[in-house]
Amino acid sequence: MRESTISRSIIATPNLTLIARLISLIFHNFDITYPLWYTLFMPSFHYKARDKFGALIEGTVDTATVEAVAAQLDGLGYIPVFIKEKSKGIFSPDFFVQFTRITAQDLIIFSRQFSTLISAGLPFITSFDTLIEQTENPRLKRVIAQVKQDVEGGSTIADALERHPKVFSELYVNMIRAGETGGVLDEILERLAILAEHEAETRARVKAATRYPIIVIAATVIAFVVLLTFVVPRFVEIYASFKGTLPLPTRILIWLNKFTKAYWYLIISGIAGIIFGVRWYINTEAGRLQWDNIKIRLPIFGPIFLKLAMSRFSRIFATLNRSGLPILQTLDIVSATIGNKIISRVIDNVRDSARGGKGLVQPMRVSKVFPPIVTRMIAVGEETGKMDEMLVKVSDYYDTEMEYAIKNLSTLIEPILIVIIGGMVLFLALGIFLPMWDMISLIKK
Repeated sequence: MRESTISRSIIATPNLTLIARLISLIFHNFDITYPLWYTLFMPSFHYKARDKFGALIEGTVDTATVEAVAAQLDGLGYIPVFIKEKSKGIFSPDFFVQFTRITAQDLIIFSRQFSTLISAGLPFITSFDTLIEQTENPRLKRVIAQVKQDVEGGSTIADALERHPKVFSELYVNMIRAGETGGVLDEILERLAILAEHEAETRARVKAATRYPIIVIAATVIAFVVLLTFVVPRFVEIYASFKGTLPLPTRILIWLNKFTKAYWYLIISGIAGIIFGVRWYINTEAGRLQWDNIKIRLPIFGPIFLKLAMSRFSRIFATLNRSGLPILQTLDIVSATIGNKIISRVIDNVRDSARGGKGLVQPMRVSKVFPPIVTRMIAVGEETGKMDEMLVKVSDYYDTEMEYAIKNLSTLIEPILIVIIGGMVLFLALGIFLPMWDMISLIKK
């Protein structure tokens, strides 16, 4: 009976992965850890059914789906009356959904599709049903289903989205709230998609620009470690019979080799400790403030980070302002989403200035963080009432500047990389070949 039931269950579970089904069958056939396997990987269902005499029977069963429960009951000659999921398996397929990453591209597609459905005049619930059907990301699909359920329960869309802060940012939620209030939700969603595309393109440019130096430095460090670990010991054996004093680079290499062999675990632990310590410190308020200050003052990379922040500030400010949000709320959101604590503090000062009835420009000028072009364009925007247009022009200007800086990044970094790599190669060459030249000169004598 158990074998036929399991076979039915496997056939009736099309959503379960093939590997899980095969392992389940193997565990059953060998009759090992069967309850444990089902506890870990299968959800538990509570059911009510009637037997052939009409008597009501209750119980629980561990299997993959409601259909599988019904199939098992049917195989036993019972008529299902009620089936409800009681608990999920610890490592059921649904368990891993929560670790699925929702990318910027997923949100862009979601925003554009939602905007199109609303523009077509479809009700919100019907739109959510369509989005659930069209979305491929399983985690986002689940989130949309929960949002739909909350909206059916009487929540606004913004409130429903706000319950998922890891998926929808504060910027996203507040713009949706403004769209609902103003009756222009489709336009807001389109703006959100455009803004997200701009952010994704900018991140891609920065990653592409930094990929080359990171790869070169990593390859150089790996080569140095390999030489130090496998090549230097061979030369140490040769130099052991050398009676004279070894050159300084050679002695340093030998010392590094011995130290690495003796204390490799301390080196690895120290590097890991430094990495985790730095990351922990950066996540603190003081650490984040100091790190953001260092970022915009770094040589070569600092101007790029500053231009990136200015472009982001201008674009988000313009988008929120167009959406009809109050200026104080707009500045609050921009401060929280700008991604740099130094600039965020300046924006907070600008907000306080606006709350006191003063202009936006003076705190920016005093801070010395915002370049003159930004303050001048905002001043013109305040005077003419065309703040959105001015901010978009500022963002476009910095996008162009940043693209030019990124294109020239390789040209600026190459001399530094050449000096670093050349210095390491020279040090290794001197450490290995200087004793050989000394030995040859001794032999000649």
